[in-house]
Amino acid sequence: MNRQPQLRLSGVIKESIVDGPGLRLAIFTQGCPHGCYNCHNPETHDFEGGFVADSGKLLAAIDKNPLLCGITLSGGEPMCQAAALMPLVNGVKQRGKNIFCYTGYTFEQLIATANEDVIALLSRLDILVDGPYMDSERNLELRFRGSNNQRVLDVQASLSKGIAVWAEGY
Repeated sequence: MNRQPQLRLSGVIKESIVDGPGLRLAIFTQGCPHGCYNCHNPETHDFEGGFVADSGKLLAAIDKNPLLCGITLSGGEPMCQAAALMPLVNGVKQRGKNIFCYTGYTFEQLIATANEDVIALLSRLDILVDGPYMDSERNLELRFRGSNNQRVLDVQASLSKGIAVWAEGY
């Protein structure tokens, strides 16, 4: 019998307007391999930190708030928990909500891994902010990203074309 991997989180914000467009449930995964200098979530780096979360409870929180337009996956590094996030993202999609995700990897790196779990997670995302935060490229005028090297990608268009496609309006 296959057991679903445990989802480990650092925190959840039930109503966020700064972690993507509209009112969102922001989910901060625990564990990150990138070590970006001046990361704004350094408490999420330790893979053993945080707490074990239940996707069902997160989906129930979404159901309680009809004003939510979607969720944001942040971190930590969500791609390190791709398999554990699948029940949640599938439930979010079943509810007709959108998924915005931050990753320190580039779209090209994620595709090149050929990791089935990562590809499955990517296939459920709407918007991906990719690339590591680079303090030397910091720009406070950017919408939903912290440094000039990061991109805001339309994931479905990117997967369809096989190249990174910028999302409109970002």
